[in-house]
Amino acid sequence: MDYFAIAFSTVMTAPVLFYTFLGVCMGMFIGALPGLSATMGVAILLPMTFWLEPSVGLGMLFGIYNSAIYAGGISAILLNMPGTPASISSTFDGYAITKRGEPRLALWINTIFSVIGGIIGVCLFSIASFPIARFALKFGPPEYAMTALFGLSMMVAVSGKSIAKGIFSGFLGLGISVIGMDPIWAVKRYTFGQVFLLDGVSYIPIMIGLFGIGEALKQLYDKSKPADNKNEVNVEVAKEVIETGLLSNTGRTHLSFVDFWKMKISVLFASFISVFVGAIPGTGGDIAGLVSWTQCKNFSKDRENYGKGSEEGLAVTCAANNACIGGAMTTMLSLGIPGDSVTAILIGALMMYNYVPGPLLFKEHPDMVMVIIILLFVCNIFILFMGNLSSKVFAKFTTLPKSWISTAIIGFSLVGSFALQNNPFDVLVCFVSGLLGFILILAEVPTSPLVLALILGKMVESNLSRSLLLSKGSYMIFMTRPISAILIILILAALVVPIILDKLAKRKKQEK
Repeated sequence: MDYFAIAFSTVMTAPVLFYTFLGVCMGMFIGALPGLSATMGVAILLPMTFWLEPSVGLGMLFGIYNSAIYAGGISAILLNMPGTPASISSTFDGYAITKRGEPRLALWINTIFSVIGGIIGVCLFSIASFPIARFALKFGPPEYAMTALFGLSMMVAVSGKSIAKGIFSGFLGLGISVIGMDPIWAVKRYTFGQVFLLDGVSYIPIMIGLFGIGEALKQLYDKSKPADNKNEVNVEVAKEVIETGLLSNTGRTHLSFVDFWKMKISVLFASFISVFVGAIPGTGGDIAGLVSWTQCKNFSKDRENYGKGSEEGLAVTCAANNACIGGAMTTMLSLGIPGDSVTAILIGALMMYNYVPGPLLFKEHPDMVMVIIILLFVCNIFILFMGNLSSKVFAKFTTLPKSWISTAIIGFSLVGSFALQNNPFDVLVCFVSGLLGFILILAEVPTSPLVLALILGKMVESNLSRSLLLSKGSYMIFMTRPISAILIILILAALVVPIILDKLAKRKKQEK
């Protein structure tokens, strides 16, 4: 209780609340624009927080993270184009509700149920993270090595259409992670005689480039291609909706209490599923939303209307998107493994503030963990306030020219990467990473496996080496320790199951 009181008094100060509110507003702007993402927003704005106190800077970053996930539903509802990947499933029913003349109802559902899902996710995070961290304190090098390998095994699960491309992306990230000094023997590797490579390549400029410049170049590239008639129609519809539907008094603006109460089981079910999915390394809101929507449809009495403008269908996806954050934060803080690409960047932010995510954080800095929990609650309260007050204002951002936004993002990315350490080499890393990200996007190679490998590569290597030193070179140390052995089984399942499911899906298509 003492830690809670200290954390509460820390958060309830003017600077923390102001910067958290500012982060929420920035996140809404980023999330409402199709093509941008929460990852991009946190990455390019991260350098702005390094001159702030930890609670202030983290409040701003969590505000961007939570509100960008929520605001992605705005363009999904109005344009049928998800503002962020997490809002893909919100297009299934949200756009249909808009087309029948009730856009304000759809935006209200997006706001209310995103906040409900977010709060459920934070509650489960606050309940589960401390026991998980206490359990993880029993881990030694073998357990940490297998935990990190389990995270790396998710490369297959998040590879999308091509497992081979996902594995290639992951090994590319592993190759970058070994640059620098060997963590045990201090041997130089791939430094090419350059002093600035002795500490390895900082992954934050890489992620700023991948998710900032790479996506911005893709937006500019799409702009240079022949116009997509569907997108043109969507933008025109959005303009019409914004100018008429959102500002008119026609159509429902909210659900009745009876309709709201009918959805309680589905929303709770979707939120719990999403927290679990979010806790799996390498997943994210897009997977959580799709899984939740599918499962809720299977058990719903209203399943016939799912995908045709079902209010329940939209509610479960909105709740799922933000509930997933709680699961991702649980894995990131308690085990030091990123639950998604945003938490990968947040690991870097915490380390810049001299807080290392993992079980020791809960033992040595429980007050900071409580600060993070309270900040996540505050973010959701601000989203509830701002979402209902200014949805139609942020909706107007969906019609801004993409070329303006993309050019600004490239500029922010380069300036931000330099501001990290005032190091010109980081700018070069960011720019090259941006070009690499653009090439990977065009080749349809997923970047999530690269990020996973980049973060977890050093963790695997250092703990694997320590384990072998303890066992005098015997790999049996991983099989004779119960937790490590269980993790090996999970790793094998994570590698094999997606391949089997992929083959079964192909066989069904051939049979049809």
